[in-house]
Amino acid sequence: MTLTPSFRGADVVAQVGGWDHNDTNVLNRELSWLAFNARVLQLSSDTEVPLLEQIRYLAIFSSNLDEFFQVRVSGLQDQQAAGISTPASDGRLPAEQLALVRDIVIDLVAEQERVLVHEIMPALRKQGIELSAWHDLDGDDQVGLSEQFRDHIFPVLTPLAVDPGHPFPYVSDLSLNLAVVVCDPRDERKLFARVKVPNTLPRWLRIGDADRFVPLEEVVAAHLDQLFPGMEVEEHHAFRVTRNADLSDALDEADDLLSAVEFELRRRRFGRATRLEVDASMTDEVLDLLIGEFDLDPSAVYVARTPLDPTSFNEIADIERPALLWPEWKGVIDPRLQPDDEPLDIFAEIRAGDVLVQHPYESFSRSVVEFIHQAASDPDVLAIKITLYRTASSSPIVDACIKAAERGKQVTVLVELKARFDEAANIGWARRLEQAGVHVAYGLLGLKIHTKIAMAVRKEPDGIRRYCHIGTGNYNHRTARIYEDIGILTADPEIGADVADLFNHLTGYGREIRYSKLLVAPDQLRPAFEALIDNEIASGRGRMILKMNSLVDVQMTEKLYEASQAGVDIDLIIRGQCSLKPGISGLSDRIRVRSIIGRYLEHSRIYHFANGNGPGESATYIGSADLMSRNLNRRVEALVRLDDPRTQQRVHEILDVVLNDDRLAWTLASDGVWTKRSGPAAVDTHARLQQLARGRANG
Repeated sequence: MTLTPSFRGADVVAQVGGWDHNDTNVLNRELSWLAFNARVLQLSSDTEVPLLEQIRYLAIFSSNLDEFFQVRVSGLQDQQAAGISTPASDGRLPAEQLALVRDIVIDLVAEQERVLVHEIMPALRKQGIELSAWHDLDGDDQVGLSEQFRDHIFPVLTPLAVDPGHPFPYVSDLSLNLAVVVCDPRDERKLFARVKVPNTLPRWLRIGDADRFVPLEEVVAAHLDQLFPGMEVEEHHAFRVTRNADLSDALDEADDLLSAVEFELRRRRFGRATRLEVDASMTDEVLDLLIGEFDLDPSAVYVARTPLDPTSFNEIADIERPALLWPEWKGVIDPRLQPDDEPLDIFAEIRAGDVLVQHPYESFSRSVVEFIHQAASDPDVLAIKITLYRTASSSPIVDACIKAAERGKQVTVLVELKARFDEAANIGWARRLEQAGVHVAYGLLGLKIHTKIAMAVRKEPDGIRRYCHIGTGNYNHRTARIYEDIGILTADPEIGADVADLFNHLTGYGREIRYSKLLVAPDQLRPAFEALIDNEIASGRGRMILKMNSLVDVQMTEKLYEASQAGVDIDLIIRGQCSLKPGISGLSDRIRVRSIIGRYLEHSRIYHFANGNGPGESATYIGSADLMSRNLNRRVEALVRLDDPRTQQRVHEILDVVLNDDRLAWTLASDGVWTKRSGPAAVDTHARLQQLARGRANG
């Protein structure tokens, strides 16, 4: 594999970050996350990206930011309110981090607004797509929308007055609202009301038959006189509140986890406000009222000069304009999983050797889903076991598990109820599975089950055989179209025994379980990983390539510094947060960090050690764990060692492509600056892996 990726002769395309000035050996995780989201935002102004995909990246940037405030910022605010004086690993107190976050977010949102107004909207107009304001519409357009308001919008609106007889209404998390001030002409009293903009209607209303759109809240605002008859509407302003959405730590000690999660979901609706977004037109009087009602500090207010909630731009990105979207990609079928004249016997193929699949380049439905489907239908399959962390609203995997149970097979599903923002959906799946006779378990107190494993136990002429899937991504056929993940289908007896032991541990009791080819968190993964790094240090010619979503565990960061100082060459491929500072002389000068941001979300975890099986004998692992404290200490994770030469070669090919990318790749400097360059090799990871997958499928 490539030893040292290079950008020789490359031109700088963009730079983000560089906000984190501290004297420690680590970068702040919150600022590192903001640098990741800045890399996402850059795609919205990249003219190599199809136009409607550019506006989709504005939506993705905002959706990411919403979750950041719901979880990370709310956590910092809780620490500040509790008077916590212990600094983070970078030396900053919560108040210092909150101040920096605010400054950076203001700058990033300003850039988002600039890109929208000065780049994307003009480009859309050239394509006949217009995002209009109500006051820019002609009379005919307004009349048509007024009819639409009367027939379809007015019936679902509910104006809520605020006065001594009507307390300030509850405002739900991330909902869009209008703050309205009316005057009663009888006594000239000014009165305040809130109108929720219904999320059951499209946010962007089409004007006539053309691709012209106006925001729903502007149409509502233009007809407020119909909601407040006899009143004079003096002012109206859009606002949006973000609430703390993290679940309570009390779940870790709950006697009935299902009931406790249901209670916490009800409590979440009333979580403390963490951010207030307001339209730039809002008067100080109305703003002060909202700040007081939501019990917020003025520093939690963010002023918008373009329509609030840009996540709604997904509606615009979904317009039927194929020429303005990514070319359609349907995952190919792995040659070994393509049926010939006879129907595919997936178990025979897996017995012949491990099958490695990479999504979305290879079809998730025709590999992983097919595996579970055939296991459910095969009369020789006695049992199916699987973990579910996040799955789709209509899941063929869940359907197959139910069908298997109805056919009398032993089916066990471990459902993680605490998967953030999927808790309610997972409760629904758990109940449906239980009603079908599936054995449903909710895991271990204090730990999230994050590992992605499935097993089918099959009766065969030579005895019982276990078939397993171990992957890096969720069992979700929808996200598998946009998340890059890898997994193996294997009948390796040692892996089968390991997976069986892990399932038994998760549904029963057990300690000090020894695994042959799995590294399992929280008990074994950290020490095993450190031992693998020690092997590279001891070899005298160490080499590591580590691909993950995030690296923020300080202990692991320090271990990588130790390896660099011992002469180990290290390439880190990190999509999101990275607390490590690369390229510091005497500390991390042998560590390089890059990030791939593009059409697909890089989600796979691959860990390659040149001496992992002994001097000169490499070892490569894939699995669910990032190098974060939560993954190593508070989650059930599993990495599997790849021993089949064909799967090893495939993974090494993936790493080679990523390390030679000079189109989507960003590189990190020690000062926290991420730089994107365009080089002469013109290697786009996602395009190249599509090409390789197509070549394999075509023989």
